[in-house]
This record gives sequence, structure tokens and C-alpha cells, in this order.
Amino acid sequence: MEAAPAPFLLALVGWSVVLLFVHVMLQGMAATRELGSAWNAGPRDDGRRPQGVLAGRAARASANFRETYPAFVALALALVLAGRAEGLGTIGAGVWLACRIVYIPLYLAGIPYIRSVVWLGSAIGLAVMFVALVF
Repeated sequence: MEAAPAPFLLALVGWSVVLLFVHVMLQGMAATRELGSAWNAGPRDDGRRPQGVLAGRAARASANFRETYPAFVALALALVLAGRAEGLGTIGAGVWLACRIVYIPLYLAGIPYIRSVVWLGSAIGLAVMFVALVF
């Protein structure tokens, strides 16, 4: 297998930022759909929060993403700085990103078990990145 250069791993970090914004947009769109654009544009001082199923799922999927996102960024940048931005580390990063992309529609659709397996796949991707970094 040919080694992937550091720019590829850094591109995955860039795409992960796009995914972060996808989460933010989905969460915002679901809340706006439920509470209206005046609520979204306003200061939200009234304490109202979306209560619908889709808005709740979008918020929880976003929170779940943000739980592992710092670890992904830290590992990816550490791999680059350590000069190990190829092979196993890049594969782990790709697995993490792919699983996180697949996770969104599974969570929004409320699909159990498969969603958990996909989350586990993303955790394995992080573990592979860690192994590539320290061993």
C-alpha cells in the first residue's frame, strides 16, 4: 500500500469541519422548522427549546459528534506532527470520518443497533489512529 501524504490527512481534518457544520445546520434547521424563523433569529431569551423528535435527534447526534471530535483532531494533528500521517493513521481517520457521516442519517431516522455499530466503527477508527501514533 502506498503511503498517503500528510496533506491527505489534513484534508480529512478539513472535511471533518464541514461535517461539524452539517451537524450545526441540521440542528438549527430542525429547531427552526419546529419553532419558526423568528425564534431562530431572535435572542431566545424566552427559554423555549425544541421538543420535537427530529430536533431532539439532531441535537443528540450533534452532541455525540462533538464528544469524539476533539480526539479526532488531536490525533490527526499529532500524526502529522510526528511524521506518521500515512498508512494506518490515515486509514483510522478515514474510518472515523466515514462512520461519522453514516451515523447522521441513522440517528435522524431513529435506527437502533446499526447506529451503535457505526458509532463503534468510529471509535475503532480513533483507536487505530492512536495505535499508529504511539507504536
